[in-house]
Amino acid sequence: MAVKVRIPTPLQRLTQGKEEVEGVPGSVMQLVTDLDKRFPGLGERISEGGKIRRFVNIYVNEEDIRFLKAEDTEVKDGMRFPLSLQSLEECSSQQSWQRATPECTLIRRIYEKAS
Repeated sequence: MAVKVRIPTPLQRLTQGKEEVEGVPGSVMQLVTDLDKRFPGLGERISEGGKIRRFVNIYVNEEDIRFLKAEDTEVKDGMRFPLSLQSLEECSSQQSWQRATPECTLIRRIYEKAS
């Protein structure tokens, strides 16, 4: 059995259009590393330096990993693992895209790379 990972729309281009992919059980970072091997570029958009980027929300069984063990949170067979880009909606309005906040600039780059 595998872990089910839901991929946000802006990153689905990296997963050949798939909304959901399977990953290996283990820690959150092991799962991200596994996904990056199969879908190059996905890992750098989710994490940096072994840490999940601050605008990426990851939930394990509906719990935000920030309130669990962060990147060391265990993901087991059969779990659902939704990813979301926290600020994508906030930064997607035309006014916000023009603002040069670091988060919106980074999210815009990630979105443009994946498009």
